[in-house]
Amino acid sequence: MFDKYMFALGRGVRSAMNALDDKPEPADPAQARDVTPRAPALEAPALPGIALKWTGSTQIMGVVNVTPDSFSDGGLYLDQERAIAHGQKLAGEGAHILDIGGESTRPGAAPVSVEDEIARVVPVVRALNASTRLPISIDTMKAAVAARAIEAGATIVNDVWGFQFDADMARVVASTGVHCVLMHNRASEDPAIDIYEDACAFLTRSIEIALAAGVARDKIIIDPGIGFGRTHQQSFEQMRRLAELRAAFDLPVLLGASRKRCIGAATGQSIAAERVAGSLAAHVFGAMHGADIIRVHDVAEHAQALNVLSAIKGRGP
Repeated sequence: MFDKYMFALGRGVRSAMNALDDKPEPADPAQARDVTPRAPALEAPALPGIALKWTGSTQIMGVVNVTPDSFSDGGLYLDQERAIAHGQKLAGEGAHILDIGGESTRPGAAPVSVEDEIARVVPVVRALNASTRLPISIDTMKAAVAARAIEAGATIVNDVWGFQFDADMARVVASTGVHCVLMHNRASEDPAIDIYEDACAFLTRSIEIALAAGVARDKIIIDPGIGFGRTHQQSFEQMRRLAELRAAFDLPVLLGASRKRCIGAATGQSIAAERVAGSLAAHVFGAMHGADIIRVHDVAEHAQALNVLSAIKGRGP
């Protein structure tokens, strides 16, 4: 569904690593954060790896978790060769983007050091960038990990704290010219809040941080953060108001509801891997209401569903 891809080697990596000099300690996401970025690099280097291209159709981001404890498939692909093979399989099934993560973001997951996270993800990013010719996304909230993944060929940084965890993340993205996903997150649930307004306020701050650092607006994607620090009903409200969120910011939207607890709550499925049908319902709804990217574990099933949706709309598969 992409028209073509660019494969350009550039100086982005050097800029990314230089941006990490004198790096401060990461903030605690449970505490108040002030992550106003420092002055951005003036140079806009060429992108390494494969660049993301928009086509007007919903694109599928396939999940590759190189972790022992992710909520759905933890441990299945911790071995790098298995992770690479899994990513190649997802590419063959119809993924347009591969999202590589080395640290679980589920509640209660053990934190991972920068060194361990780099060791997990960088070889996988490098191999999948070379073998699939798909844009590679690095799922991390640490600037040092993002910089090393960009060196290996990643062209998207998927930050579950929307540049509000690590003060250097915005500068790394700006200095390399890659795309970024800014997700709304919360440290804990609060059923009393208006989750849509909370997301808008958070994402407004994230976008301000990105733009102040020098990230181009056309490189920003937003994510409502389904399942992160919100009740199941709040997650469903976020999905219902997806088109409203997209219109409010006039930015591409990523929807990631795959196999999440809210899907289990609606279907009665306690095992994450058995929530495929429910995930399909959520993502097809999303595709009909403004989702530019859906982040999924089950690529083949979602590719088939989107092809049928496209055929119904008269666009062909």
